[in-house]
Amino acid sequence: MSRELREAAGRARAAMRACRLCALRCGADRTSGPAGACRTDAVTRVFHEGIEWAGESELVPTYVVSLSGCNMACAFCLTGGASQDGRAGTPLDGDAVGERIRVATGLRSVTILGGEPTVHLDGAIEIAARVPRSLLLVWKTNATASAEALRLLRGIPDVVLADFKFGNDRCAGRIASMPDYVGAVRSNLRAWARRSRLIVRHLVMPGHLDCCFRPVAEWLAREMPRVPLSLMTGYLPAHRAWGELARTNRAAECRRAAELVRTLGVHLVPWRIARGPSAASQDELWIDPRGRVCADSASPALLSVLNGPGAELVI
Repeated sequence: MSRELREAAGRARAAMRACRLCALRCGADRTSGPAGACRTDAVTRVFHEGIEWAGESELVPTYVVSLSGCNMACAFCLTGGASQDGRAGTPLDGDAVGERIRVATGLRSVTILGGEPTVHLDGAIEIAARVPRSLLLVWKTNATASAEALRLLRGIPDVVLADFKFGNDRCAGRIASMPDYVGAVRSNLRAWARRSRLIVRHLVMPGHLDCCFRPVAEWLAREMPRVPLSLMTGYLPAHRAWGELARTNRAAECRRAAELVRTLGVHLVPWRIARGPSAASQDELWIDPRGRVCADSASPALLSVLNGPGAELVI
């Protein structure tokens, strides 16, 4: 690890004594146990690790390292059972993770995500220090880092994949328990756009086209016309999804989202399923309420089945 990264990791660890790493700036002492909005202690834990083939075309196949703990509490989070539990997973062994990345074949990138990786910024920097220079380092974030955390991250990621989930503070507070959300995300996106390759992701939620997606898309078109959008319409009700969130998107909602993007002239990032030679450690499948088979990551052999004639793949 370089001296610069070692110093950044040390400052991130010290910051957890009165935590100001995310926009909530709660000031909790996480060194004494789980605390704060993220309900997380100072130990970096990994709850999922492996190769994913489905994603933004320029980034996959990507080796993902998912850290537990999140400062948001999204009711519909696909991994909420683990990602929102700061004690889930096993303590990070940076050298072991680095070795698994090194021996993986066919990768384009390494993605550090959560939960929210800013919560464990010191551990995330340890992982980043072990990523080969031949691979892109992707920082997958909910874009609610504090200004202090953004300074510590300067020069580390090659690509920032930032979620802009909600178009207004009311929905963010009701669904994710996150106050003052929109201002924090916009500030993060402006900072990232100046220093890294930025891709903004938005998951269209049922019943939230006008209140959430439209404001997000209009703001991007107006303020960041050169920043591409990764639009996801395959919403699945998961975790604690309730009310309008307890269903999938209707076809009409997906069409309206696509029409809005065309009208605004927002540049979309294409998704693809890469066929890498390395196999995932396990196939990750579930069946949604409509009976569709859904895959988060899968081995090449399974992908050949999912991509077969008549198959409907949801990623």
